[in-house]
Amino acid sequence: MNPTTAMPTDSKPSSRYTILDRETPRLKHVLARWETLLGLLFVAVFAADSIVLPHFLDLYNLLDGTQNFSEKALIALPMALLIICREIDISVAGTLALSSVAMGLAHGAGFPPASLPLVALATGTACGFLNGVLVTRFALPSIVVTIGTVSLFRGLASVVLGDKAFTGYPQLMADWGQGYFFGIVPREFVVLLVCAALFALLLHTTRWGRRIYAIGNNPEAARFSGIAVDRYRLALFMLTGAMAGLAAFLLTGRIGSTRPNIATGWELEVITMVILGGVSIAGGSGTIAGVMLAVLTMGTVTYGLALANIPGIYMTIVVGVLLLATIALPKLLRMRRAR
Repeated sequence: MNPTTAMPTDSKPSSRYTILDRETPRLKHVLARWETLLGLLFVAVFAADSIVLPHFLDLYNLLDGTQNFSEKALIALPMALLIICREIDISVAGTLALSSVAMGLAHGAGFPPASLPLVALATGTACGFLNGVLVTRFALPSIVVTIGTVSLFRGLASVVLGDKAFTGYPQLMADWGQGYFFGIVPREFVVLLVCAALFALLLHTTRWGRRIYAIGNNPEAARFSGIAVDRYRLALFMLTGAMAGLAAFLLTGRIGSTRPNIATGWELEVITMVILGGVSIAGGSGTIAGVMLAVLTMGTVTYGLALANIPGIYMTIVVGVLLLATIALPKLLRMRRAR
């Protein structure tokens, strides 16, 4: 009888198929991430504008276009941390206006130019401190508190200014609001990139950041685990106010004046940047990378509309649609999975 060749019983599948099986779920996980979808949306918007608008890809125009969103994005960074903690600050535009007025008063009183950014930061921090104290000490809802304080801050700025405007600011402010590094990169955009890197390190690599996520996921559990929840919330409100003060310094330097309507309506755009960036309005999740992708996407849309000579009012419609879609889409997807 001819011997038969026995097949080994412990044969393993080809390593090629093993790698494919292992990589496919990982690929699906990456594609399912909100940041990946935002990145694809940004590429799609950028490509569409490049095809439709003949001067869109001019490097100088692209970099100049970053000035239209840099100040708002600076406020969106701390706002993201605040929303992760289940809080919100509607008063940021009023804080910016009051900080700009404070700089105008300080300049009129003879303060040296180098002290004006400190005046703006101190004013913004004080506004954030007031918000934080009302929320943490008196257990008031942050949305109610900051709706009240935005009227307070904007009202104080309007009372001081009346129908006038502060002008004649020193060259230092114009250098930072209108200046460039290497003759091409706006200084405001570089400040934004540096701040974004610092906020990303703070949120994603430090114990402070992990505690922010813990507070957002379950404030009571965080409190019982020894985290000073109210102290963190107060610090975040103050940080948001300080960044609004920094934005006031840059914006005032860029436009060269302080007017009663400065930064009107910015709070909606800032919150839209954060929510579009994947930060959950319910708290506990979100990334700085997602926020920056949302900033770049909205900035590209704004820049494209400007090149197409479309009135700015249409951007308000775009912002409203993006905000509604961003809030509704995750819930609709969860309902579909449940069914």
